[in-house]
Amino acid sequence: MWKSRVVGIGLILSMLMAACSRPAVQEVDKWQKLVEETNRTIQMEPLQVTEYSIKVGARLTKPEHKKFAANSSFVISGSVQEYTTMKSDSVWVLIRKMNQNASSVNDDFSYYAPIRDGVFEQNVQLPDGAGEYRVVVRLPSTDSKDRYYDLTEFHVFNVNDEIKRDIAFTMPGRNSGLNISRPETGYSKTEGVFDLQGSILNYPATNRFVMIRLEKDEKKWEHLIPIKEGKFEARLPLHYGLGVHKLTVMAPDPTRKDYFLEAAYLFLDNQSAKTSEPIQYFKTYQERGVRLDTPLTGGEEAQLKYRISGAIDPNVPDADKTTHVIVQTKKDKDVATYLIPVQNYIFDGEIWLRFGRGTYEVTVNVPETNNPLRGYHQFYSVAKFTVVSTASEDKRNLLPSRGIQSDAPEIIELANKLTEGIKTDREKAEAIYAYVAQNVRYDVEKFRNDDFRYDDSAIKTLQTKEGVCQDYSFLTIALLRALNMESRFVEGFARGNRHAWVEVKVNGDWLVMDPTWGAGYIDQNNQFVAKYSTDYFDPSPDLLKKTHSRTGVMY
Repeated sequence: MWKSRVVGIGLILSMLMAACSRPAVQEVDKWQKLVEETNRTIQMEPLQVTEYSIKVGARLTKPEHKKFAANSSFVISGSVQEYTTMKSDSVWVLIRKMNQNASSVNDDFSYYAPIRDGVFEQNVQLPDGAGEYRVVVRLPSTDSKDRYYDLTEFHVFNVNDEIKRDIAFTMPGRNSGLNISRPETGYSKTEGVFDLQGSILNYPATNRFVMIRLEKDEKKWEHLIPIKEGKFEARLPLHYGLGVHKLTVMAPDPTRKDYFLEAAYLFLDNQSAKTSEPIQYFKTYQERGVRLDTPLTGGEEAQLKYRISGAIDPNVPDADKTTHVIVQTKKDKDVATYLIPVQNYIFDGEIWLRFGRGTYEVTVNVPETNNPLRGYHQFYSVAKFTVVSTASEDKRNLLPSRGIQSDAPEIIELANKLTEGIKTDREKAEAIYAYVAQNVRYDVEKFRNDDFRYDDSAIKTLQTKEGVCQDYSFLTIALLRALNMESRFVEGFARGNRHAWVEVKVNGDWLVMDPTWGAGYIDQNNQFVAKYSTDYFDPSPDLLKKTHSRTGVMY
């Protein structure tokens, strides 16, 4: 009984498998039938080899004819008797499609088939769908490196119109030990972006990058990708919309500094019609080990907030000193600066598009690491791109900005507490002025040493209860904006020194306040003396111009 059951189940499985596989078999039969039909129309002449081939004892065992048909691919194989005298260890197979049209993705395709113990073999994928291809097989020279002589040539008719393409490696790519694991083929369809992954064995210690070049029509974008422990990877955008983009991967030249050699070619068929602007990367981007993950392209749309994220390579010199990235936004003549902290070599934060609708130029920067005391004044650009804000309202004097965390819970809570029961904006502004002037002590040493830090801010001032004019202004403006009162950071001079104070909008007019000068004064011994005064809350213009000279507003 058991035996008959087993046989019965086996018969059923065989029938099911045959039924399931029938469409695939039919597909193969279709192409094979077309190959046979095409070959019947071709005069099958035997291949001829050149005099050089006879000289070095080379012969081709596959294929055997000058013209023949194939279903997408075929095999080239042969042997060389005098291979030890040759200056290269590979046979060059050059493929060119005849009568190319606008849909063709490339002119030539090359394989370099290694010669091992005098034998070579290469599976050839016809790279551009149906049509006629000319194939030339070339042998290395016995007297000169990088010189090749023809062994033979033949024509192949591909009956299959599907594009199936291998990644094309050049001789420099082969010599560098380049391997590309993603994409897996030389032609693939994708949606707007793609992942590039690979490895490289031979590269100079002075140039640990591969370069990529992305091309479509007359447009071109180049970018460097770091090599880490022989591997590289990046998520890359297809900037130029719908259609085929050519990607060239270039390996570092081992003999020339900052020079790259074309190493591999592949094609990406973008299914998305969306176009984008390339991000401009500066030399410092590579030198400081920055990787920008968000955004991947410029020209994106946003409303009030825009996210920027990425990482710092911990292996670059002074990587641990990059504690912040500095982001500047510029719209027309208006500039705003934001700091995004770097924690465990990762940064991820949001900036505000505060100047209303329009196009913003955004620059990502890293700080000067050799002079940390003045670091936030000195920085280097690593990347630049544009963002298009769709928010119509200009909120430059209401939204958070560098050092002014008006959306922080502790700031909002304190602002509400200080103004509880107060109804008019003028009284609210005076309550904020009074609190800051009476609770923050002037830091004389910071002023004398010009000791500004990245974390100088309203939050820091609230915690330490000390600072200079910048810090008084940060906290004052943060508290005012937390109450939805328009306020701004005013830059200028006071008695010959650089100074900062505050302007707040009350009943449609800008009211001036200087909580630093309202807090006290510095005596002859350079000591701060706390002495609260309301003289610099809404001072008269005549009084203010005697001591203060306004130069502009910092956003």
